[in-house]
Amino acid sequence: MTAIDRTDPPLRANEITTLLAFLDYHRDTFRSKVAGLDEAGLRATLAPSPMTLGGMMKHLALVESSWLSEVLMGRPAVEPWASVDWEADNDWDWHSAVDDSPETLLALFVKSVRTADADIAEALGAGGLDHESVVESKGEGGGRFSLRWILVHLIEEYARHNGHADLIRESIDGATGE
Repeated sequence: MTAIDRTDPPLRANEITTLLAFLDYHRDTFRSKVAGLDEAGLRATLAPSPMTLGGMMKHLALVESSWLSEVLMGRPAVEPWASVDWEADNDWDWHSAVDDSPETLLALFVKSVRTADADIAEALGAGGLDHESVVESKGEGGGRFSLRWILVHLIEEYARHNGHADLIRESIDGATGE
């Protein structure tokens, strides 16, 4: 497995620094799980799940884009997400990754993270962690999401999928790690 530099989150820091450090830590953990894999590796599954690391990479790119650009900032969806018929395939991000090269998936992921970081910086400058999303929750109670809530949700999303990634990667080539 290719080594990816990860920095442990600080033990004592302010809330913004802590949240962003944990998000970066989990992003780097995921990068380490997919580093060095070819198309076959990114398409491998671990029974009984059809989940792949390539699908996970595309899903996490969508999560970054959707929560930060669309929900938080109120921007329209960008490609490849904008033209997807989500009603026809609600898991298109997971399923379509099999048709993408490792380079395409990585570029999409990197671009989504870079854009997400810019959106986070803009929101922090506009209202800090209490900055509210443009889009309201459709869930029970409604209301707008705070940047704080979105960051915690992204950390949770990465943490959960990093556990999946651990198992899939180990089944591919025996690579393990934190």
